[in-house]
Amino acid sequence: MNEIGGQPNRIEKNTKIKGDIISEADFRIDGKLDGNVKTSGKVVIGKGGYIHGKVECVNADIEGNFNGELLVSDLLSLKASAVIEGTVSVTKLAVEPGATFNASCSMKGKGGLSSSTSASPASSAQGTAKPNVATTKNPGEKARIS
Repeated sequence: MNEIGGQPNRIEKNTKIKGDIISEADFRIDGKLDGNVKTSGKVVIGKGGYIHGKVECVNADIEGNFNGELLVSDLLSLKASAVIEGTVSVTKLAVEPGATFNASCSMKGKGGLSSSTSASPASSAQGTAKPNVATTKNPGEKARIS
């Protein structure tokens, strides 16, 4: 993770914040945030972390809970303990078995074209996903989790 002044940006467990965060560095959330995060770095939501709001970032690793709008310009990685609800826009998506992904998802191809797919609770990744990846082979093709 990028650090500014030798210290990473962190919201520790047992910390609750209501408001918006704007940063140029990476951000790790192990507590609770009710608001928006905008960074030109990576956002990590730890296993006990929770965000309700809008997140805009380059990369994201999620182990905890997210509810809202998630805009990731490169890779979104969902760990087995992740619970995602809302809308998601990504270029690349990696989902570990056990993750819950109940979101409308649009994937941007290299040419900037996007395709979308929706995961309903019945088709969530929980317990049934194979390791990794929702892929699109051609711009404009529907993403499918395999």
